[in-house]
Amino acid sequence: MANSKQVLFQKRRLRVRNKLRKVNAGRVRLSVHRSNKNISVQLIDDVNGRTLAAASSQEKALATGKNNLETAAKIGAAIAERAKAAGVEEAYFDRGGFLYHGRIKALADAAREGGLKI
Repeated sequence: MANSKQVLFQKRRLRVRNKLRKVNAGRVRLSVHRSNKNISVQLIDDVNGRTLAAASSQEKALATGKNNLETAAKIGAAIAERAKAAGVEEAYFDRGGFLYHGRIKALADAAREGGLKI
């Protein structure tokens, strides 16, 4: 029996997150969520259970009306800027169950150009 897209997504998400936990213990996590209409990202300190910074395409300052590569790059630059303000220089990139291409890749590249090590 074939697995549904949702089941495959959950398996991929758990596989990615568990591998990252083993390798990057103690570092801040840059977690990405992408939907058809929006993209959002958070810097999460898993040790203390706190969100240090966040950026989303739903914010008026970052909204372009479309969910495309340009918007993802703006969100990536914004999270890099907010990470510096929060005192975070290194994070590990948690893409969840999303494949690393398109908007996810554009966000990560923009965050790296902004000075965040991921």
